[in-house]
Amino acid sequence: MSVSASSDNTYTVSGMTCGGCAGKVTVAVERIPGVLGVDVDLAVGGITLTTDGAVGDDAVRDAVEQAGYRLATD
Repeated sequence: MSVSASSDNTYTVSGMTCGGCAGKVTVAVERIPGVLGVDVDLAVGGITLTTDGAVGDDAVRDAVEQAGYRLATD
């Protein structure tokens, strides 16, 4: 039996304020190899990605920017 480890990473997306925005971002990040799931929290403008552990922040940033949004920086 094989058990794969997954991890959750949370990001804040600037400008993601409605269901349409969330849909665009979700579709974009779901295309990243290694992304297993996406949860959106519009109240805080955040996304939580469940990944196989091999997804880097740069890949997430690129996907979000291709959808027309930006990852917020602290």
